Amino acid sequence: MGIPVFGPTKQAAQIETSKVFAKELMHKYNIPCARSVSFSKYAKAKEYIQRQSPPIVVKADGLAAGKGVTVADSIPQAIEALNSIMEARIFGTAGDRVIIEEYLAGREMSSFAFTDGTTVVPMVAACDYKPVFDNNQGPNTGGMGSYSPPYFYNPRLDEAVNQTIMEPTVKAMAQEKRQYQGVLYGGLMITNNEPKVLEFNARFGDPEAQVTLPRLKTDLVDILLAVINGNLDRIKVEWSEDACVGVVMASAGYPGNYKIGLPVTGLDNLDKDIVVFHAGTKSGSETGQVLTSGGRVLTVVATGSTIAEAREKVYNNIPRIHFDGCHYRRDIALVKEG
Repeated sequence: MGIPVFGPTKQAAQIETSKVFAKELMHKYNIPCARSVSFSKYAKAKEYIQRQSPPIVVKADGLAAGKGVTVADSIPQAIEALNSIMEARIFGTAGDRVIIEEYLAGREMSSFAFTDGTTVVPMVAACDYKPVFDNNQGPNTGGMGSYSPPYFYNPRLDEAVNQTIMEPTVKAMAQEKRQYQGVLYGGLMITNNEPKVLEFNARFGDPEAQVTLPRLKTDLVDILLAVINGNLDRIKVEWSEDACVGVVMASAGYPGNYKIGLPVTGLDNLDKDIVVFHAGTKSGSETGQVLTSGGRVLTVVATGSTIAEAREKVYNNIPRIHFDGCHYRRDIALVKEG
């Protein structure tokens, strides 16, 4: 229809929509990742789990709103996760197949790149926090906060990520006649100082986009058009050295059941350099007041010369925002820098 569109085709986006496809691609092209086996039959998957040593990672094949992965500390817990996916069908058709994967210990991080299918331009990296409560307790969510750059990230690791994962993956997709254009997101585990892929996403990522894009100095539209037009090699993409921290304010009960339609106050009382990204909000039609409309309501973001400085700005401003039952993690970006 002549409308320029940024992002991968349906065939290329399968790198996210099917974990089995992504695993087979990585194994075929020797892209470092956790060892895994996929199953389409519950009985065979259960039998395989019973022969493994925990911890065991159980993943639904398809999209599950960021909640389709269980790291099980015991065989019964792994079987319970398998049962939820394949028998109870809590993720619907996303659970038609499962992946049983080796557990990787290390530091988790998110890596990103812009690509027009040929040229690969790294973005800045980030770390996100999935569990709902402090100290990574409670069920997984779509993300409770993030920060950029990871405190442990360095030029050697950046080079390894790009040369062993991001660039080979874009080349592999082209080889498979599924040319990938857009943002490629690698969820990685740094184990023994080497990066391995946990999963790929075919998008910027949420809440990671909220702490990576504020660091972008180049005009984003210029980059998007260069990706669409296949001339990304002509764009110089520049990033700020500043750190960025984002904390999600969520509804009471999230990621389970929660109320909506609650008034949000205090958004006009924030420091000028604070950015608030709205996620689960709507405008009250008569009053114009901001109301909650989802589980993750807002992400409060600040930049600073260090992670600690950005973090302090965020947590100084969050108490000024209020809606009934709101909760947030208090340990986002609480890291030792250097």
